[in-house]
Amino acid sequence: MRKKILVTGGAGFLGSHLCERLLDEGNEVICVDNFFTGQKQNVVHLLDNPYFEMVRHDITMPFFIEVDQIYNLACPASPIHYQYNAIKTIKTSVMGAINMLGLAKRINARILQASTSEVYGDPEIHPQTESYWGHVNPIGIRACYDEGKRCAETLFVNYNRQNNVDIKIMRIFNTYGPRMHPNDGRVVSNFIVQALKGRDITLYGDGMQTRSFCYRDDLIDGMIKMMNSRTDFTGPVNVGNPNEFTIKELAELVIELTNAKSGIVYEPLPSDDPMQRQPDISLAKKELNWEPKIQLREGLLKTINYFKSIDLTNI
Repeated sequence: MRKKILVTGGAGFLGSHLCERLLDEGNEVICVDNFFTGQKQNVVHLLDNPYFEMVRHDITMPFFIEVDQIYNLACPASPIHYQYNAIKTIKTSVMGAINMLGLAKRINARILQASTSEVYGDPEIHPQTESYWGHVNPIGIRACYDEGKRCAETLFVNYNRQNNVDIKIMRIFNTYGPRMHPNDGRVVSNFIVQALKGRDITLYGDGMQTRSFCYRDDLIDGMIKMMNSRTDFTGPVNVGNPNEFTIKELAELVIELTNAKSGIVYEPLPSDDPMQRQPDISLAKKELNWEPKIQLREGLLKTINYFKSIDLTNI
């Protein structure tokens, strides 16, 4: 039976791929986006599908619709974008969660919160398990995103406890792939764009800080599995690739795969930038039967080919 599904932030990098996948699986999809960071070109190819609808709307304002499921992805997710208007970022996370949870409560829909590994801050335990409470600076430059997402998780859990709203919380670790915004300031897109334009690659700090990179298809698989998991499993659950790389290793791999002549230059480390980030995905394996299939080299090649296909003139 065809489900009616709302995706907030549906014109973004991950949201657009989620819309596509849900349509391919035979659902009706309503995509809501205010286009602050989402792009119409990410979903324009879906507009001819009679089961797809695009609505321009900001979820800090109430939204009324009848659906079976809600994926709440709306929020700027890269440091450049979420620090550009910190108050707006917090409002999107907190007021957006309140509005979407209120909608889910009224229409008895299941709702999934796209949370983030940023709730762990600069972690003091490694790798990070869901039981870890995090190490976050509440007044730092990243707090608008970190604390906004932490508050959203609190709202989700309390709507579940108090009003029995059917919730799911997943914590997304670094994800990359085609349709990343070329100017979003994330490390994978930064490195690829710099290499393709023949510029030196910029590393912050000594490049020894680590990240774990999950390809977008694997992430979307995990997201859909989480949404459709058994009712009493609400999460939070980590979804990401547990293979850990230093930022310097990533830079060297991008240079190799693009055949670039780029060198590497070093800049000071930004404030509150976490030194380690690696998910423990034991819970996702156990509850969702999920683990990533696409490893970094393969995923980077697909992402590089995408960036080669778009106009980088003004980046």
